[in-house]
Amino acid sequence: MQNKGKSSKEEEISKFKKIVANLPEKIRNEDIILVVNKSSYTWNAVLLEITSKTPLGEKMFKKLKELKII
Repeated sequence: MQNKGKSSKEEEISKFKKIVANLPEKIRNEDIILVVNKSSYTWNAVLLEITSKTPLGEKMFKKLKELKII
């Protein structure tokens, strides 16, 4: 049963935040997780874009779902 207070997308973003929080800092800052529009992005950069709800963040969110990361 879905939580009525949060949308499915909000729950997925929360799940991604937990994944990132459990990574060592070096991995979050240095390891590339996504390439979007020929640019590479670290875990922290992706998290920032998604939580800021930017158009790039929307693309990243969709890509993470396609890759079954969230």
